[in-house]
Amino acid sequence: MRNVYFAGIAIAIASLLWLTTGREDSKISRLSSDPLPDFGQYQNVVEKKRAFFDYLRPLISSNNEQVLAHRTRLSAIAIAPLSELSRSERSFTQMLIERYEVDETLAPAALRAELLNRLDIVPVSLALSQAAKESAWGTSRFARQGNNLFGQWCYEKGCGLVPLQRGAGQVHEVARFASVNDAVASYLRNINSHRAYSDLRSARAAMRAQGQTINGLALAAHLTRYSERGQAYVDEIQSMIRFNKLDALDTPSPA
Repeated sequence: MRNVYFAGIAIAIASLLWLTTGREDSKISRLSSDPLPDFGQYQNVVEKKRAFFDYLRPLISSNNEQVLAHRTRLSAIAIAPLSELSRSERSFTQMLIERYEVDETLAPAALRAELLNRLDIVPVSLALSQAAKESAWGTSRFARQGNNLFGQWCYEKGCGLVPLQRGAGQVHEVARFASVNDAVASYLRNINSHRAYSDLRSARAAMRAQGQTINGLALAAHLTRYSERGQAYVDEIQSMIRFNKLDALDTPSPA
């Protein structure tokens, strides 16, 4: 199974671009708490994919926007020891340190650099393709019963759903989330904090530094540890991005 971390307890086709920012924003508050739609009702594959992408894209975008807002706020704080920051600045920075699992004993400049390395978007194309793959287009047992679209594990008894084919001696469960939005937020935090994806974060930082679009097709190459299938999993994710033309959804982000 996939090698992921659950913090706290261990095609899309070009026509999708007709969605306006206003329409997406109006959906976000509703989608954050709405139950996962029944994607199994669709007999037409194209319609199922479109419904899945239309539903999930605003949630991914909203969570990415929050990450970028935190990035912007952090950038405005002076580089200094935590003890020298204002109470609100210290509280905010401490929250980021804990959320993204950064060593707070680092020197101020190194601490800032590491936080900024982790405080960045996960491309829409990558998140959509992984969600589709991991949840069988939102129809898997874990998606329907636990709002888990990304195959995230947890390690405390009762924290999620026990896999029916869990191996002998294994204790993991597949995490259960109160909402799909919670699952999306946890997925972003996982990519942005777990050591397994440090190469992905480095590649993303290089793209940003060079003014390139942060694109999922390239970053997918660094997901060999997301699944026990390794490179075969990466190949499938990249194929999904290409086939569904999801790279059209990756747009340049502000520096």
